[in-house]
Amino acid sequence: MGTLQLEVVTPDKTVVSTQVEMAVCPGVEGEFGVLPQHVSLLSALKVGALRYRVDGKDQYVFISGGFADVNDNVLSVLAESAEQAADIDAARAEAARERAEKRLAEKSEELDQRRAEAALQRALSRLEVARLG
Repeated sequence: MGTLQLEVVTPDKTVVSTQVEMAVCPGVEGEFGVLPQHVSLLSALKVGALRYRVDGKDQYVFISGGFADVNDNVLSVLAESAEQAADIDAARAEAARERAEKRLAEKSEELDQRRAEAALQRALSRLEVARLG
């Protein structure tokens, strides 16, 4: 079936640059798959796990929003932040989850509800990707 090039980049670094058999991205309208020779596509991404397959084995990257662009057999993911599953510090992600849940439980007037919920979602997604990887 062939492969396509996957590039996952953040403002700071390239997180993934490899040939893959397929990828599944966390789109804002739901997950979507990309196979070799996929039609051109541009999609916004939400916080979640990007799954890709190399040599029949699934690998995972945490994505904190951004965009996916498919063109000429290349899937380019431009993410606000991204981490390979093996690079996620689960203890740090767990501490972030606890902080976010504590902030949400306090319900103070100064609380930015959306920011706190987004922080919780990022922490939960990082923990899930670490578990999968």
